[in-house]
Amino acid sequence: MKSILSKINPKNFSSKICGKETFLFVLRNSAGMEVSITNFGGRIVELFAPDRFGNFADVVLGHNTIGEYADFKGGRFFGAAVGRYANRISGAEFSIGGKLFKLEQNNGANSLHGGSRGFDMLVWDVADFSDSELSLRLLSPDGDGGFPGNLFVDMTYKLREDNSIEIKYAATTDAPTHVNLTNHSFFNLRGEGDGDIRGHILTINADYFTPVNDKLIPTGELRFVEGTPFDFRSPKTVGERLCSADAQLQMGGGYDHNWVLNKSRPGGFEEAASLYEPTSGRIMRLYTTEPGLQFFSGNSFSGAECGKNGKAYIKHAALALETQHFPDTPNRPEFPSTLLLPGQTYSQRSAFKFDIVRQNV
Repeated sequence: MKSILSKINPKNFSSKICGKETFLFVLRNSAGMEVSITNFGGRIVELFAPDRFGNFADVVLGHNTIGEYADFKGGRFFGAAVGRYANRISGAEFSIGGKLFKLEQNNGANSLHGGSRGFDMLVWDVADFSDSELSLRLLSPDGDGGFPGNLFVDMTYKLREDNSIEIKYAATTDAPTHVNLTNHSFFNLRGEGDGDIRGHILTINADYFTPVNDKLIPTGELRFVEGTPFDFRSPKTVGERLCSADAQLQMGGGYDHNWVLNKSRPGGFEEAASLYEPTSGRIMRLYTTEPGLQFFSGNSFSGAECGKNGKAYIKHAALALETQHFPDTPNRPEFPSTLLLPGQTYSQRSAFKFDIVRQNV
């Protein structure tokens, strides 16, 4: 199906990285939505969604060329598949069966998002491609980033007719290991590079969050959100919460925390959050089988980096909502387990569903 919205020349993504070919794939549905994905890092590059007037805008941050992702100078994780372990592992180590495994320290003394060559920096094999679906495959060898076991990963993006982008993950291993995968798209529902997300209205279906220390490592406590800046159980404007929360938040006065999602049953595919932008009328609902949601409010953007439209990414230019297990779970046996054993299959399903609100709410 021919692309009608993508602003990127596919030739800019036709390359070779570590001897493997990279491409840009475009998915479309009959409603006119369009998603561009590259097999370098399995990342979403563009995502066009309609506003209340029927106008489409690209609502994710990113770059126009494969080189800007491979040789990043600023943000690294735009739209990427993250693994082997999304989020932080304290001390960059964990034990399985009494054996200690040392990981790469790439976030102070901690390990973050699988290390410097996590899944976002690898070229995924293309298993299948159609107008509405892209299936990617990856072998993460034993010892990759310090993680044990050969890990075989399948990931599928599907653009559905209901304007949802569904992501399915499956993984198997030949040795006990820890696995925690997610997508790291940054969203601005006004449009990529169009101001900040302070006016977005966020709801998170969670009664508890996991407090962290000054290195953003969970303390192990599950704290009730009532009376805290982490209470998004009813819709809250992000900017208002940022202003009220600065004294209680780390890393430049913004959110980078995990919420414990309310679940009617473990592993149920249920709504985790919604994000509404009043000017455009766009609303995005997030569904997942995962127990946790990391909300990162774009604290690290400084205006020094420009995106696809040449606009600077200012502080809070976009936010990420990462469906996942909790940070540092390999060292926190009280958290829902991320341990994967031979003979088991890791599976995760998440979806971003786009709609419009005709009148401001």
